[in-house]
Amino acid sequence: MPNTPAAAPQVTLAARARLPSRFGDFTVIAFETEDGEYGVVARGELEGAEAVPVRLHSECFTGDVMGSLKCDCRDQLEFALRFIGRTDRGAVVYLPQEGRGIGLANKIRAYALQDEGLDTVEANLALGFPDDLRRYDVAAEVLRQLGVRSVVLLTNNPTKRAGLVRAGMDVVGQIPLRAAPNPHNAFYLDTKRAKSGHLL
Repeated sequence: MPNTPAAAPQVTLAARARLPSRFGDFTVIAFETEDGEYGVVARGELEGAEAVPVRLHSECFTGDVMGSLKCDCRDQLEFALRFIGRTDRGAVVYLPQEGRGIGLANKIRAYALQDEGLDTVEANLALGFPDDLRRYDVAAEVLRQLGVRSVVLLTNNPTKRAGLVRAGMDVVGQIPLRAAPNPHNAFYLDTKRAKSGHLL
């Protein structure tokens, strides 16, 4: 039985259109919230659906767009899109939470500190931030508006699962997204596993 959040954030479905892509045929949907816009690519009938494969993907300008080797963000996004593109239904919710919620400029500042030897958690703390500022209540409300009743989460991150559950979304399973490390992100991935409990 899904939990009911104490107070759902204000979310409005703004627009939708067909989106053929290299990963399959999707519907692209825009949601407006008080703190920005959220994008979703969805496949199949989600209204009333249970155990829907869902990826909550935090934006990553350096990885998703520019192909950075310092993280595994683009690998995870493409894995999720390929996975959902081969299923009857599913969704990727794209979260405007760059740099684990600290923003692009601070993320680049954290990169500079990592170049000096700090890990990702230490760099955020050195800048005066927690290691992760992301929130998942808006994502849960987006999924509710799409009619999703429960999800199988495509993630390595236990915090995402816990955040969705706290926001009232029923999570009935989890599929890890594992990418092969490279010399530029091996330390980053090890830090995510050791300090943040990621399934790597």
